[in-house]
Amino acid sequence: METTRDLFVALARRYAFADLGALTPSPQIAEACEFGQRLLSLDAEDFAVDTKAVPADLKRQARACHMPQTPREQPRGALESLRPAFGLLLEVIAIRWHRRELSPMIAAVHIAGEYLPLLAFEPQLGHAGDPARWPAGLNAPESRFGVIGDRECDHTKSEQSAANRTLRVAGEPPQGWRAYFDRQHSQVAGALAVCVATCRNPCTAMDWIEPGPRADLQARARTALAFADTPLVRLRHAAPVGHGFGVPSPEEVLEAWERSRTALDKNPVGAAATQDDGFPLPGLPSLFGAVAAVPLAPSTLLEGVSRHVVSLIER
Repeated sequence: METTRDLFVALARRYAFADLGALTPSPQIAEACEFGQRLLSLDAEDFAVDTKAVPADLKRQARACHMPQTPREQPRGALESLRPAFGLLLEVIAIRWHRRELSPMIAAVHIAGEYLPLLAFEPQLGHAGDPARWPAGLNAPESRFGVIGDRECDHTKSEQSAANRTLRVAGEPPQGWRAYFDRQHSQVAGALAVCVATCRNPCTAMDWIEPGPRADLQARARTALAFADTPLVRLRHAAPVGHGFGVPSPEEVLEAWERSRTALDKNPVGAAATQDDGFPLPGLPSLFGAVAAVPLAPSTLLEGVSRHVVSLIER
């Protein structure tokens, strides 16, 4: 590096926002780097934090991925649609891959696997699983959704508890709302997929969806459940002692993804994973798009933050 400025530009272009923020003497650059690091770390609770150091269009994109922190917060961000959040997840996965930060990359894949069922449900719900807007049919007469202890229901005890909570959490205070999202919302995503795709004793919980759209949703939700059980996602749990003690090599990640693609290639939705779409894990954006029933691609949000930080350095 010829100068300190060259070093700072290189860090910004490598998305090394935490390092650059710690080194720069400029409060404005440090603030922009903090914004970028929150995105790279997938800290969705704080995506809507306002900052004068970041252009409005980047803040708008970040707010679309933000998880509301109260039942009535507006706009609804990732509860309105998960598609911007999945675009960010794909961008983070690609950046982590190129930086060879494989542990946080697999963590991002794991998050995608947890919420993929809600991406499948979004066309039918008209939102991304907002507990303030669940359809009345989910709790229709003879529905077992959220009935704790019902032995005819295929949900686990934790899924039953989460489903029960989601039907009333919109009336809780903000701290209860946040606790629900910290611990139970991803379980509701899986519970919904079980209802429509794999339940052995169907109740009336899914009768609000017409038979034709329900058959299409069933295939997409089944693939979402299958993705969560693939060798790639299971790398998150491969450590011998808890999370974070086993970091896979790039070769192990690619090998696990190839086995995952084979396992998913059972129907037209899962077969999307076999496409070569130019992504570091080929076919992953295509798979997410097939589950969502709309094309999905990596966002350019972090790229935009990187360019903005470089522009601040070069002033």
